[in-house]
Amino acid sequence: MAPTETRKTGSSTKAPTVKKEKIFHPNSRKADQLNRKENRKSKLAEQAVNRTKKQASFVDFFGFFYHALPPDESVLTLDDLHSLIRDVWLTRNDAEIAAEQAARRKGRPKSVKQQKLEELKLRETEEYRTGMEVPDLTHTANVALMRQWDEADFSFTQILRFIRVTSVKPDLFLVTRPGKHHALLEKQSGDNHPAPGDDAPMLMDPVEDRDVPLAEEPLSRFASTIVGMDGPS
Repeated sequence: MAPTETRKTGSSTKAPTVKKEKIFHPNSRKADQLNRKENRKSKLAEQAVNRTKKQASFVDFFGFFYHALPPDESVLTLDDLHSLIRDVWLTRNDAEIAAEQAARRKGRPKSVKQQKLEELKLRETEEYRTGMEVPDLTHTANVALMRQWDEADFSFTQILRFIRVTSVKPDLFLVTRPGKHHALLEKQSGDNHPAPGDDAPMLMDPVEDRDVPLAEEPLSRFASTIVGMDGPS
């Protein structure tokens, strides 16, 4: 007679033990270390988000000048560049501001959208007055490089030439970033007698209060601009 097979009842393996989470006193050194570590993570994450937003904003700004390049191989004059900033860039939201103003009923406050657009225009107008950094569209080699941009790569914009212009002295400009691309470096080293508009920059005298943050400026300084944008209710 064949022996009967016996089966063991129950499991022979032990259940996995769950490691208990350590609980630290709120005022302990370990708890303070953990808090600092989490705070650092949060700050780094916030900085990364702000950096991404800043880069996206700059790409939009640079894209405006990219699409303003002449269709042919020519470059802009300094007067053309000022007209582009003054008449196109700074006024790009005027239609939306006017629409919000027209939609506002008499006696009602401005919409949040209108306030933000007016504040943006005010900041940019003041930046243009004190000195706005823009890609140099008057420089032949720089314009040729700009035409190669893929409209997305932020790092590409960092190798180009930028100048600072101001509405106070529109006939002057300052080269703030001469450019890192080899075409620009060769141009700088090879030109002993550069032509105006290429590598013969006129140094722009700094506006006396350009380094003062707008937040520290008295409100009365912007009163005329605010009234001009708002108009009668």
